Parts: sequence; structure tokens; C-alpha cells
Amino acid sequence: MDESLAYEILSAVEEIPPGCVATYGQIARLIGRERNARLVGRVCRYSQFFGSYPCHRVVDHSGRLVPGWPEQRDLLLGEGVPFRDASHVDLSRCRWQP
Repeated sequence: MDESLAYEILSAVEEIPPGCVATYGQIARLIGRERNARLVGRVCRYSQFFGSYPCHRVVDHSGRLVPGWPEQRDLLLGEGVPFRDASHVDLSRCRWQP
């Protein structure tokens, strides 16, 4: 993985304010790589190797949380992010508008 690209993605993720979420596709578009939403997910998955970033604020296009990462829900609830159901945030109320 290209480290400079990883830091570009994580720099965008770092801008998401507490209480808001962004989608993988939204981050990809912000860095000019609109077809690379999966790459954004991969970089978020390994973000601990690059520093401390708020990757818990990134969800899929439907607002779904990362399967198998129950801490993500707790972190988002702690920031006041509204949920539609147990595994989906309410994007209409908390999507980040950069």
C-alpha cells in the first residue's frame, strides 16, 4: 500500500468532526479517487499502523457499521451519533458535510 495515499485518506478521515460520519465513497470522492471506496475501507482497517485516526466515523453507503467491530457502535453513541437500528447510523441526520 502506498503510504502517501494512506495518509491522504487518513487526513480526510481526520477532518470528520465528532458526532458526524462519512461514507467510504464520500472519503474517496474527497481525495479525487471516486472509484476507490474499498481502498478507503482497507486503509481504515489498518489505520493503527499510521497513527490515531477516527476511523470509527466511517461507514458504508447505507450507514452500516463494520461487521465484527462492536466498539464502533459504542464510540459513535458516545459522540451522540443517531442510529436507525442496531447496525445502521441515521445518515440523514449525521452525515458530514465538508
